[in-house]
Amino acid sequence: MATELRVEVLRLAPGDDLRTALQRWADQAAHAAEPVHAACVLSAVGSLTRAMLRYADAPTGTRIDGPLELLGLAGTLGPGGLHLHASVADAKGQVLGGHVMPGCNVRTTAEIVLGLLPAHQFDRVADPATGYLELLAQRR
Repeated sequence: MATELRVEVLRLAPGDDLRTALQRWADQAAHAAEPVHAACVLSAVGSLTRAMLRYADAPTGTRIDGPLELLGLAGTLGPGGLHLHASVADAKGQVLGGHVMPGCNVRTTAEIVLGLLPAHQFDRVADPATGYLELLAQRR
């Protein structure tokens, strides 16, 4: 089994949902000929027609209408789910950030570089202390 970092580059098209597309990629990658069980976002830029971000300690997401620039994306992806945070800027340059929810729709493009971690397995398990599904990272 390879242990070094591998890289995958994705380009999302207008109308794609950022979170849904990355979840689909993670699901397909887990069942590929060389399965990917852990990945992280290395870089992401693009534009969105709108974003749906959940702010710290908020129970639900907040819709932010665009056009928006996708300034950054950070997170982990695995067969058990993903955890993504994004920062976006509106047409006046105001920056907002939070937890990526479904509803972040690509405007012109989203260019995403993923780091594939073949020596690791990412899963999500219920954490009684937080009440959320939290990352369980294991070496393979």
